[in-house]
Amino acid sequence: MFETKPASAAAELALDCLRAGVDAADPAEAVDGAISIEGSSLRIHDATYDLDAYDELLVVGGGKAADELAAALEPLLGDRLTGGVVVTNERTAAPDRVTVLEGEHPTPAEGSVSGATTVLEAAAAAGERTLVLAVITGGGSALLAAPQEGLDIDDLRAVTDALLASGASIDEINAVRRPLSRIKGGGLAAAGAPATVVGLLISDVVGDDPSVIASGPTVPTETDPDAALELLDRYEIDVPSVREWLAAAEATEAAENRVENHVIVSGRDAIDAASDVALERGYTPSVLSTRIEGESSEAGRFHAAIAAEASESGDPTEPPVVFLSGGETTVTVTGDGIGGPNQEFALGAARALPDGAVVAAIDTDGSDGSTDAAGAIVDSSTLPDVAAIDEALAGNDAYHLLDRHDALLRCGPTGTNVNDLRVVVVP
Repeated sequence: MFETKPASAAAELALDCLRAGVDAADPAEAVDGAISIEGSSLRIHDATYDLDAYDELLVVGGGKAADELAAALEPLLGDRLTGGVVVTNERTAAPDRVTVLEGEHPTPAEGSVSGATTVLEAAAAAGERTLVLAVITGGGSALLAAPQEGLDIDDLRAVTDALLASGASIDEINAVRRPLSRIKGGGLAAAGAPATVVGLLISDVVGDDPSVIASGPTVPTETDPDAALELLDRYEIDVPSVREWLAAAEATEAAENRVENHVIVSGRDAIDAASDVALERGYTPSVLSTRIEGESSEAGRFHAAIAAEASESGDPTEPPVVFLSGGETTVTVTGDGIGGPNQEFALGAARALPDGAVVAAIDTDGSDGSTDAAGAIVDSSTLPDVAAIDEALAGNDAYHLLDRHDALLRCGPTGTNVNDLRVVVVP
């Protein structure tokens, strides 16, 4: 899976934990574990839908794993599936009955607009006796871009780029993007009425809140233009056209939610699978948190400090131990280099790792930031020059430093997206 050769047994274990985590988040595995059909009954977790009550069954939606999820549903639904359309950024699956369109990520562009428009039109054409399965996965915020009247894609692109570079959290970014869009915050659900709309979600957000995943296309959410403006002020983001639109916009209340949303796989599933691998190898798995946020390099230092404490004192867990975490850290961009959150996490950790310990961190979609690397793997000897680490972090150029030391992890698109997965092995 990863184009790298482990330098030690600890590194091999770290990579095996990452592989297991990504495999557990595979949409086909998620569908197999969460969805079944018995006769005419479609069961999703504990909810049941009578397929005989519908004349049509559509699959619509978007996100980095939307095509894989649609392809996984096809053999299960069989001839009952009448069609649909999803938007992704790079196709890794080719469903027969569901059209796959390509948009742009992490910054939306024309493909994201045309794709979102097609998805909304497909949902709007659904009738009362139609069951719409809305497949929503991480990355959908950029891939499903439908600007409000008075805005265009250049406006959305400018504000998205600025927010991503600011270090704002995903919740904050979505609070700005939601009022600017016709599909976010329940827009897809509204378009689908009076059809029955059921959300199938792959979560890439801390806490698995359906209203945050891809900015909640199936979750009616209030919008607050004033709060969005306050966030633009906080992060000193000046996109005049967006500011003018928000200043003139009115807040909206959340409509009644008639959509049942089901999170069928999340970062917790990836961490649980990685824990099983550690346990099988004779290590104690210790989950630090599935909700790690904040500045990436600082989070890396924190994980290295825990590894050092365990190595020296046996606290909080006696070695051999594998510490695991998930969530979504961010990078405040001040330099003009290349990298991503997991690469900066690895650099932060590399400054203070104890001898023998290994840190590996990836974005489970296979692309960290806007690079061809999923993340990085380091030990105490990978990057001995602390000054070089600090220089790379100051210039946000983790990619080139890690690449020179063969520390990048590359695997290509994985077909899923449950956010970051981090492994710290202390032998």
